[in-house]
Amino acid sequence: MQIRELTNLLESVAPLDLQESYDNAGLITGDHAREITGVMISLDMTLSVIEEAIANGCNVVVGHHPIIFKGLKKINGYNYVEKAIIHAIRNDVALYAIHTNLDNVLYHGVNQKIAQILGLSNLQMMIPKPLSASHPVFSKSGNAVGAGIVGDLEKALDEIDFLNLLKDKMQTSCIRHTALLNKPVSKVAICGGSGSSFLPAAMAHNVDVYVSADFKYHEFFDANDRILIADIGHFESEQYTMQVLYDLITENFTNFASYLTKISTNPINYL
Repeated sequence: MQIRELTNLLESVAPLDLQESYDNAGLITGDHAREITGVMISLDMTLSVIEEAIANGCNVVVGHHPIIFKGLKKINGYNYVEKAIIHAIRNDVALYAIHTNLDNVLYHGVNQKIAQILGLSNLQMMIPKPLSASHPVFSKSGNAVGAGIVGDLEKALDEIDFLNLLKDKMQTSCIRHTALLNKPVSKVAICGGSGSSFLPAAMAHNVDVYVSADFKYHEFFDANDRILIADIGHFESEQYTMQVLYDLITENFTNFASYLTKISTNPINYL
């Protein structure tokens, strides 16, 4: 089976034209006509993940974060990006990224998985975007396009109980949050990855908590005692994206092996 059949599947769920302008989703290295020997799935395309793929007989790495965001003028192996690209090309390993295009869909998307893990229902896009004729797959399947998700808990929780649930379900050792508001949590907004810019949209939905990552110090003040911000960390907020991709690939293809990486690519450690 050729790589293009895999990329066609992934792009039927998350078309490349749904990615943000700064992004670099799609096939980064490799030939669409190459036969697949196996697929390694990871959040990041690091050198160690590529080595793991080779050791498992995989010639494709599907990752959430592109290894290349900006143009490379030289590839000399002087940093982790150049080292990974050189190693992938030398060993004929294709690298495919499915990033903000996967963030921007509801079904099979990054945020839907988080919502399922937290037990949210009545899901809707936090910032919906209108469907267009260029995305017929969405109109057929009823999928929605946009940023973030809003949903309801099965039953309201005390703020501390919700934060403990969040910490447990998202497997994080640290949650940075704004001051408690001493009111129950029933409606939650979610945006995996860097979602601080979407805080006004979360507040417009009158949610009790906004779960995301990468908030800067001064951005926490923007809650204005109206909403509880829960910053769970970038890697932690997107870690289940790997399971989304694994399920999607294994449910549709059985003629090659797929693996979830055993390597944690989180560059941040907590003491």
